[in-house]
Amino acid sequence: MPQNGLMKALQDIALSMLDLVAVREGGTVAEALAIALRTAQQAEALGFTRYWLAEHHNMPGIASSATAVLVGHIAGGTQRIRVGSGGIMLPNHAPLVVAEAFGTLAELYPGRIDLGLGRAPGTDRATMRALRRHHVETEDDFPREVSELQRLLGPEQPGQAIVAMPGAGTEVPIWLLGSSLFSAQLAAEKGLPYAFASHFAPRMLLQAVELYRARFKPSKVLAQPHVMIGVPIVAAPTDDEAEFLATSTEQRVLGILKGERGRLPPPVAGFRATLSPSEHAGVADFLGAAVIGGPDTVRAGLTRLLELTQADEVMMVSDVFDPALRWRSMAITAEVCDIRV
Repeated sequence: MPQNGLMKALQDIALSMLDLVAVREGGTVAEALAIALRTAQQAEALGFTRYWLAEHHNMPGIASSATAVLVGHIAGGTQRIRVGSGGIMLPNHAPLVVAEAFGTLAELYPGRIDLGLGRAPGTDRATMRALRRHHVETEDDFPREVSELQRLLGPEQPGQAIVAMPGAGTEVPIWLLGSSLFSAQLAAEKGLPYAFASHFAPRMLLQAVELYRARFKPSKVLAQPHVMIGVPIVAAPTDDEAEFLATSTEQRVLGILKGERGRLPPPVAGFRATLSPSEHAGVADFLGAAVIGGPDTVRAGLTRLLELTQADEVMMVSDVFDPALRWRSMAITAEVCDIRV
């Protein structure tokens, strides 16, 4: 592909951000929440399309568990950027509760709220039971509950027994999130936009995107497929600095793989040299879609991902320990993508 074609692909891409609201070592939850708001404001100033928050529970290093509350906080502190969930873990919630929460947000911030839905619980089994008590999720529940949410957020129908108030008629845009083929197929059948969680599970990315596009059925909300891919990005002025900053992410990933979740650690020089071959392979597999480096390396990495996936949107994930350097990473990425405010 000619160089002009490569640049045009980057220029055409929408750039968004996913935030797990990391609690940093030595920091507090309150500080993490304040950093999240400032980061969203930075994303808006740089011309990012969306700022999404992820639902996780019972994890000491993540402060985004009350996702709808945080979506409202971020939306209230910004002016234009779309704010949403990436995602709400539907097994943890009754659809009516989700519809009322996001319907309320849509009334407060019209045209700015997204509802991304995931099929995983986002936590361990004991915490999942604490969230939904005796509810036992089956494979059939997720499609049924997505349909129920669509009805609750759609126009009120004559004789409708249960009405989300607020919620009815807001038609909050629903996205399906996934790291396997299940949600890709469901999003295609329902004609919904699809976001693949390649920021932590890249192995099935190409297969899922291909399946989604092949089986997509146009709907009243979407005429053609729309693919978002999650990409861990650490950008800095040089490759060496970016790779050093990325060791915070690598330490966090190693902790996840070992079942030792903690707060986001500062970067460590020479961290990769401390890993065993199996640990190195596990971290590399988890971060298989990561783009880490200076501007030229980031440009080449994103271009390669777009060539492979033909994605419509990149959802940046950037676990840089120093908030100012994280904002710089966002600015470099926006410049590489030629985002215009």
